[in-house]
Formats: sequence, C-alpha cells, structure tokens
Amino acid sequence: MAGGLKDDDTEEFKGLRITSLDDESDEEEEQKEQDIVIDEGDEEEEDEEARNSVVLGFVKKPKKARSLLRHFFPSKAGGVPAWLDPENLPSGRSCFCDICDEPLQFVLQVYAPEEKQSAFHRTLFVFMCTSMVCLRRDQHEQWKCHQDKPSRSVKVFRCQLPRDNPFYSSEPPKKDSTDLPLKAGAALCNWCGSWKGIKRCTGCRRALYCSEKHWVKHSRTGHEHDCQQLRISSQLADSSSDETTPAVLLKVASNNVWPEYKIIQESESSYETDMPDDTVCTNSLVSSNRKDDALMSIAENFEGDDDRKSWASFHERIALAPEQVLRYCRIPGAKPLWPVSSGRPSKADIPKCSYCAGPLCFEFQIMPQLLFYFNVKNDVDSLDWATIAVYTCEASCDASVAYKEEFAWVQLS
Repeated sequence: MAGGLKDDDTEEFKGLRITSLDDESDEEEEQKEQDIVIDEGDEEEEDEEARNSVVLGFVKKPKKARSLLRHFFPSKAGGVPAWLDPENLPSGRSCFCDICDEPLQFVLQVYAPEEKQSAFHRTLFVFMCTSMVCLRRDQHEQWKCHQDKPSRSVKVFRCQLPRDNPFYSSEPPKKDSTDLPLKAGAALCNWCGSWKGIKRCTGCRRALYCSEKHWVKHSRTGHEHDCQQLRISSQLADSSSDETTPAVLLKVASNNVWPEYKIIQESESSYETDMPDDTVCTNSLVSSNRKDDALMSIAENFEGDDDRKSWASFHERIALAPEQVLRYCRIPGAKPLWPVSSGRPSKADIPKCSYCAGPLCFEFQIMPQLLFYFNVKNDVDSLDWATIAVYTCEASCDASVAYKEEFAWVQLS
C-alpha cells in the first residue's frame, strides 16, 4: 500500500465521519459536515466553542443496506456491528453484562477518525444489556470506578487503525459493488451476529455461537430442525469454511436485534435560527409535531426544583432538533447536556484511561429518542434512560489490544 497522506485523499476519508454512501442525498449530507477544531482559549471560550461545535446525529433508513458494511466505515445504530478490526474482536467477559451474564446487545457505532497516524480510522462501539434491572444496577456501579471494578451493563469499545492496515485499502472506498475489504473477518454468532462465534453446535457442526445461552436460544426457536439439514450438508463441505465471515449482509436468527439505521449528522448551530416547523429535522423519520411519549413523560418523575430547571433547560435545547439521537463534541471544554442535575459525575468520578493512565474526555452522548426508533415500549420495566454519556481516552492511546474499553456514564430519569 502507498505510504504517506495526501491532502485530497485525507479529505475524502474525512467525509466518512458520520454519513453513509448510498444515495445522492448522502452526498449532500457529506458536504455539510464540519471538522471539530480544537480551541486553546480560556475556559469560557472553550465552553462557547464547544457549544458551537456540537454535531447532532439523526437516524435514517439506508436506501442500500450494503452501505453500512464495515469497509464503508459507517456510523450506524441497531442491527449488528460493522467491526472495524474484523478479526481481533472483544472477548471473554467484555462481551457480557457483568450483572446478569447475558451477552450484550449492539446499540450503535460512531466513526470518528482523528488527525493521528494510528487513528486514521477510528470507531466507537456501544453495547448494553436490554434488562432495565441491570441498567438500574449499572447506574449505582458506575460510582465505584475508583474503588472496585464496577459491574457494568453498558460498555464502550474504541478501535483504531492506521491508513495502511491489513484489512482495508489505503484509498477511499469506490462506493460501488466492486468494493471489498482485503480480508474476511472472524466468524460471528449465528444468533446475535455481534460477537465472535466460539462455540460450535454439536449436532450440525456448522452453526456458531458466542455463548451457551445463544446456542440454547437458537435451539429453542427452530434450529433443531435446521440442524438436521445442516448435518447432512456438512458432510459434503469443509467445516473450516465457517471460520471466517466475508463482508456480506449478515442474517441473524434472533428477532430481538434492534432495527438498523444509518446515522447522519447536522451541526447544531444550523438549528439555532428560527425556522418554520415543517423544515425542522428534514432528515428525520418522524415529523416535528409527533412527540415521543417516553421523552415527554420524564419530567413527571422529578421531585426537586433543580431537576425540573435542568430538565427545562435540556428540553429547550433539544427542542431545536427533537429527533436527535446523538450529540457529538470532542474538543476541550465539551460537556454532556445533562437532563437532570442529580446524578451528574464530577471530574473525580471519571476514571483514568485503563491503558495509558491518561485523562478521559467527553466525546458523545446517546439521547433517549433512540428508544423510539428502536420500538422500545414505554412500559414500567422497559429499557429507558435520560442520557448515556461516553468518555474516551483524550490521547486516543495506542495499546496492544485491538478494542479498548472506554467509559460510559448512565443517567436515568
């Protein structure tokens, strides 16, 4: 592969930050993208710069599902992850909820490369347990970051690659069907499509699973019949063909995977001028006069005046673009937009990087509106959050492990 970076090539790659590559509207969205510039002013100037540099993420169904494959470096929500490093996936306890031991479910990923040779490609992946019981426990466990190893149900992984790497061409994708990654990835679980398949069905010897639990779930939902057919076909094929997964649309057996969307971006500053209601959130799936009951009912749970004031400020800010599912801002002084005043972390509550011992900084937060697009019911025991703030290594440090676990702070309503 060609070494070194050319300005024009670099710009082409930068255009992949959050938009997808599947139609003309995507190209228009790509032109609207803005790089986040670091300002070294005083604290007040940094806060103002951070406010003006917030990038909002909205979800949209892709016209071509293949545009969300990993070699197009997508930002996406729901479905299955498009792993950046397709071979060296997270393993062991990293894949499971520390509270109930269930494999974690994919939430979203954000492609956010940096001006650093080792982070030419850089993606953040968020997973969580779908149990609200575990999420409530997680909220308490996150305060233990400096005492014990907390038991978490929300986990974030950072993966980054240099431009010259064994998985992708050093040139930008051609955006057509001829594009293929340089290597196939590790075989994934037939049930969830997220984690590496490390257990093989003892019957057909073809189906692979990330855990005993997903093997059992697949068996209980019809795999036993398919297993007999696969057992016959496996006698005619080399079972080693299951050891890798090419870059194709992956069909998974689970019906509980969240709907898949691409994430597109808009600068928040573009919404801060008065606009007619029918032009707000033109890239969103739901019109601006259609409200998410779950979001609007959060305020009913507040008892303190501080929480009510904080919520009012939060709601006023997001009302500019009510269908935002993501807020991204990685510059000095950037802070989450907290829905409530209680339960906010102090600087001391945010741990150091587990790999370089350097500071973590806020990078993005996930908004409760995403639950609406995931078709999560607004029931008492249904999954719910006020916001999930993601903190990552300020230096985007290099370490031997391909997927570095970062830190998420959960704030419930």
